[in-house]
Amino acid sequence: MTYQALVTSRGEDGSISSRVETLGEDRLPEGDVTVDVEWAGLNYKDGLCLTGGGGLVPTYPHVAGIDFAGTVRDSLHHRYKPGDRVVLTGWRVGETHWGGYSQRTRVKADWLVPLPNGLSTRDAMTVGTAGLTAMLAIGRLETLGLNTDGGEVLVTGAAGGVGSIAIALLARLGYEGVALSGRPEHSETLKKLGATAILAREELLAQSDKPLESARWAAVIDNVGGKILGKALKQVKYGGAIAAVGNAAGIGLETNVLPFILRGVTLSGIDSVMQPYAERIAAWERIAKNFDLAAYGGLVEEVGLADLPEAANCILAGQVRGRVIVPLV
Repeated sequence: MTYQALVTSRGEDGSISSRVETLGEDRLPEGDVTVDVEWAGLNYKDGLCLTGGGGLVPTYPHVAGIDFAGTVRDSLHHRYKPGDRVVLTGWRVGETHWGGYSQRTRVKADWLVPLPNGLSTRDAMTVGTAGLTAMLAIGRLETLGLNTDGGEVLVTGAAGGVGSIAIALLARLGYEGVALSGRPEHSETLKKLGATAILAREELLAQSDKPLESARWAAVIDNVGGKILGKALKQVKYGGAIAAVGNAAGIGLETNVLPFILRGVTLSGIDSVMQPYAERIAAWERIAKNFDLAAYGGLVEEVGLADLPEAANCILAGQVRGRVIVPLV
């Protein structure tokens, strides 16, 4: 039985191109669970995989898509049976292993998570890797002492997928989330999601540049890295923490030891790719309980498989807000 997939190829001249192709069962990748994919998401990594950036894809032809949700078609693993609804994020699927931009795929059972009750497969991709990462970041900050009485939580890159979902989750969990964004046109949307204040990127960077600045943030969820992460680090309160999630503004970090040795600040990295099964289950259950899908609906855009290459260029250019999802049924 055939299925359609977006296949990315590299030409002899090194150019990268993608087109929708019809494939047979013999083209399915290795694994013990075959999934009929119903929805996939578009993430920054997908943008890189579809354009050849970052060196993430080792061999071509390739099928990108680092997250997807669907229904088990057949399984050789005891954990899943045909008809089970599942979601996958991470494990370098869509990078080194063919991913979700395909109506059918095959993966290892350990990479899958059962879809929590109350979430459809579309809902799962509305959340996707971005939402899982945001929930993991909040959970990490809580283990490091964050509580609802601690004060403001800064979210950088707030108009993007991780940032916007983080703002929504923080609000539902009773936190004061401050949205930092370089895109003022999204301010009202972020306020509707629950941001208690909006801070322009230029405003943060224009503040006094001292080794240690006035303490404001109980915690930070940083999606961008670079100068913004270094700046925010100087403004975290005593005993506070930063969850470092992304590097949209670069992999560099300009800082000094004073926030760590004078304020006891913790800088903690969040990796959603290799998270153990139990942590994934806990995060998805918490998302299902706390994320307001209806309120987030205006930040979800649907595109077809054939439209993904263009969308990839947009997400790499910082022109995507919220989540872009792909129907495959």
